[in-house]
Amino acid sequence: MLTKEAITVLQKRYLRKDDQGKVVETPEDMFRRVARVVAAGERLYGRGEAEALVWEERFVQVMSDLEFMPNSPTLMNAGRELGQLSACFVLPIADSMEAIFEAMKQTAMIHKSGGGTGFSFSRLRPANDEVQSTKGISSGPLSFMEVFNAATETIKQGGTRRGANMGILRVDHPDIIDFITAKKEGHKLTNFNISVAITEKFMEAVERDQEYPLINPRTKQVVRRLNARDVFDQIVRCAWENGEPGIIFLDRINRDNPTPEVGEIESTNPCGEQPLLPYESCNLGSINMVKILKWQGGRLTIDYDKLRETVHLSVRFLDDVIDVNRYPLPVIEEVTKANRKIGLGVMGFADMLLRMNIPYDSDEAVETGRHLMEFINLEAHACSEFLGKERGSFPNYPRSTLARRFSAMRNATVTTVAPTGTISIISGCSSGIEPIFAVSYVRNVLDGTEMLEVNPIFEEVAKQRGFYSDPLMKEIAKRGTVRGLDSVPEDVQAVFATAHDIAPVWHVRMQAAFQENVDNAVSKTVNFPNSASPKDVEEVYLTAYRTGCKGVTVYRDGSRAAQVLNIGSVNRDAQVKGMPRPRPDVTRGATIKIRTGCSNLYITINEDEDGLCEVFTQMGKSGGCTASQSEAISRLISLALRSGIEPEAVLKQIKGIRCPSPSWSNGGVTLSCADAIAKALERFVQEKKGGQWHPHHSEAASGLLGHCPECPECGHMLEFSEGCVVCRACGFSKC
Repeated sequence: MLTKEAITVLQKRYLRKDDQGKVVETPEDMFRRVARVVAAGERLYGRGEAEALVWEERFVQVMSDLEFMPNSPTLMNAGRELGQLSACFVLPIADSMEAIFEAMKQTAMIHKSGGGTGFSFSRLRPANDEVQSTKGISSGPLSFMEVFNAATETIKQGGTRRGANMGILRVDHPDIIDFITAKKEGHKLTNFNISVAITEKFMEAVERDQEYPLINPRTKQVVRRLNARDVFDQIVRCAWENGEPGIIFLDRINRDNPTPEVGEIESTNPCGEQPLLPYESCNLGSINMVKILKWQGGRLTIDYDKLRETVHLSVRFLDDVIDVNRYPLPVIEEVTKANRKIGLGVMGFADMLLRMNIPYDSDEAVETGRHLMEFINLEAHACSEFLGKERGSFPNYPRSTLARRFSAMRNATVTTVAPTGTISIISGCSSGIEPIFAVSYVRNVLDGTEMLEVNPIFEEVAKQRGFYSDPLMKEIAKRGTVRGLDSVPEDVQAVFATAHDIAPVWHVRMQAAFQENVDNAVSKTVNFPNSASPKDVEEVYLTAYRTGCKGVTVYRDGSRAAQVLNIGSVNRDAQVKGMPRPRPDVTRGATIKIRTGCSNLYITINEDEDGLCEVFTQMGKSGGCTASQSEAISRLISLALRSGIEPEAVLKQIKGIRCPSPSWSNGGVTLSCADAIAKALERFVQEKKGGQWHPHHSEAASGLLGHCPECPECGHMLEFSEGCVVCRACGFSKC
């Protein structure tokens, strides 16, 4: 049964609409539309109409029962004009102006069709290198990334999905330091996730505190050497500050490359879980583990018979997608069909553990995940081997490493643990293998009131065990956790761990357990509390390397650090009805720089002989809506100050206002441009009084939990997981 959130997401982003934007399709119609198109692939292999209809019915059933869901482009585009069903693409970028702009054109075609793109910029010559054709100098990879970023900004991705890119640079590229710090200011490369491609030699140099060479990709010559530990520390520091760059272990990825004779893997898709060759695409799907449980011996356990059947049906579905897909470029169709990669994974894993009464941060949970993925991987390969014998192996099979292990193989890869942001909303379960994000939280609605949202499994358990109450749920929302709460039984506290309850090492252990039995890679975010240090991030990176992960993404908490601003009714009798005092010709003041999620905001606060009189703002190199809104806020504050309103009253109104793009610096969080102005005003006033401003002790960094930036489209809590930001109420995503 679909939840109200699932219906909202489907109506907004997936179901077919008429020319007036009215939804003219039901969810059942959508599943039928998708199944009919995908089952048409069966006819290509000698299946008659009757047999194709049987597979169509089975595909309809497995989706309608919410047991399996393909990636979003398949749900959106099957049977419609675009017909592009794959989520992941990688494009090569060669070291010439013609190749770069050809890749940009190809990117536009992919984004228009609903896909995301990954690039390695490692082949581009470094900045200030020689350009022989013009006798000029190169502008380097970062400048071209900005061009790709701007192009993505202008493309509305298929009308339903935002353009998303992965930008990768090898750690031995001469411009690596500029790349590592590229997103430090917060307003650059906003349509990119970025990751450093780490080599084994680099990691060995890190552990030995040695230098390593930077190599010009044009000349293949060493241009200089850097201390590996210093570079690693910079990666860690930037990831601690804003979550980027991530890292991928490039040599490890290529050790698992099934077709090394065909080509070397240089990049992944936008969320990092799908390494691909140049011009390769991959279609993904996930099994909802909540639906694969059965009662046995008085407790819920995994129904492996049902799981086997679901895996085989899902692999067949994804293989059919390859044949019925409409590819955005002929070369992508050619390369994709030569290897026929698919990626089957899971979602609802955390919900499954809750149902099975297993704490996420436990050895039992890690072993459950390892055994689960081992079973899925073995059965997926068994199905692919069967299809290889029935339909023929993928064309590059004779040149692949799989030819030594299997008598036939339909697909070069079969398993991936992918982000499942919106398809997990449709399926009514937790995302991928991520832990739950919150047990209870407060949601702001459009009229300014607050609604309490409670995890349905927790609510069910609390009512069954007799400790449910509205005050308790509100207390949990305020605390953000049930751990340490005496009114919740200890065994329930242990099981209902949120992403921020779980020590980072358990996040990595779980990712590594799944990675052991995944052909491609695992999408997972390691969550840190706001108080975490760069040393904590470093330890996660080293643990991920030592435990066999193919990459790692971190996110340090901060978005849940401020209490929601409750705006009550306005006392109209207290409003000032007089005219503001005129601005004098000369004022005195200071300018304070505060980093926001959009750019650096420069806030100038001036005073005259009667006190504070005006506020000006300048938004870094940015402009447009953000800068104009900051200017509007400043003008209104200036008007209030010259009308006799006390600064403290202004602070009370604007402090803590949040937007979807908070920013962190020096251990504190700035929630929006308005919040930045409040911080600057508060600092100016306190220092004027002879005190000292303590940003770490401000409300914005007080550690109050249970709140996140609201979704800009519906006001629901945004979640940071699987390398992305997603709203589980309406499906809004920044990827």
